Amino acid sequence: MSHTITLLPGDGIGPEVTEATVQVIEAAGVDVSWDRHRIIGQTAVERGRPALPPDIIDSIQSTGIALKGPVTTPVGQGFTSVNVQLRQRLDLYANVRPCAALPGIETPFDETDLIIFRENTEGLYSGIEHYDERLEIADSIARVTKRGSERIIRFCFEYAKQHGREHVTLAHKANILKKSSGLFLDVGREVAAEYPGITFDDRIIDALCMDLVMHPEEYDCIVSTNLFGDILSDLAAGLVGGLGVTAGANIGDDYAVFEAVHGSAPDIAGQNIANPTALIQSAIMMLRHLEETAAANAIEEAVLALYEEGAPLTPDVGGDASTSEFADALADRVASRVGA
Repeated sequence: MSHTITLLPGDGIGPEVTEATVQVIEAAGVDVSWDRHRIIGQTAVERGRPALPPDIIDSIQSTGIALKGPVTTPVGQGFTSVNVQLRQRLDLYANVRPCAALPGIETPFDETDLIIFRENTEGLYSGIEHYDERLEIADSIARVTKRGSERIIRFCFEYAKQHGREHVTLAHKANILKKSSGLFLDVGREVAAEYPGITFDDRIIDALCMDLVMHPEEYDCIVSTNLFGDILSDLAAGLVGGLGVTAGANIGDDYAVFEAVHGSAPDIAGQNIANPTALIQSAIMMLRHLEETAAANAIEEAVLALYEEGAPLTPDVGGDASTSEFADALADRVASRVGA
């Protein structure tokens, strides 16, 4: 099939890892027409445009799918995160982050194979904040709705059912946040009753974090609200080698955006040393979403083989290869597997 995909290279190391990923996808023989949008985030703001220009939303609404590199988000001031804007504008309510150990990466948690399902559009990231200048008090509202809770929890159970996953854990703080987190937990129990073939339990978020850094192999699918899910996603990525090797997807009923979950790393931008593995892993998820299963499998097998052999890898994972050398080697392996 032929696919038109919105391409958002982002900034910092974004363009470098994005071009490497495009090279690998094309080596797999996928017929793609890329709708490229380079003006986004800080680059757009500097040119007097919104951080998320309307033509990008129009493109994704037309193509239904996007591949996105990292975009710098100002800390404490400036424009609202482009990532958050995309998720809210397109109602990409399910953030899916698989975390599985790659061969060749030294970690005490090499049996880790879990997936975080994070509600993506509400909670503390709803952006409902107030500041009382007289009293110097800031308030942030963690909005949790029954509808939002049900659809992310159901998404998690449906994913588990379709992919042969047997265990769902719901992370919450219902012992303290009895209304918001309590609602999420109540809905989780209601939905779980509809899936008797899947084991369900719940864990208080702080206890879960402790357990994950001791026994991550005991977990399979974890579903949570926005902020807790964000923290769990990065924690789980750290178990398997960091954000540089883990994938991320934002999925709604109508659109999907697949992205690198790491930052834009402006300190190494333009040096040709960034690791494109995270975005390539996200591209594998994207290809499966597009039902390009053979291409996705070829890329996944080539990534695993390259890491198992230990070369050529980028400096962040113990190698000395450049971004382009890594991409060339991986693309060659993918092409040979597709042509076999």
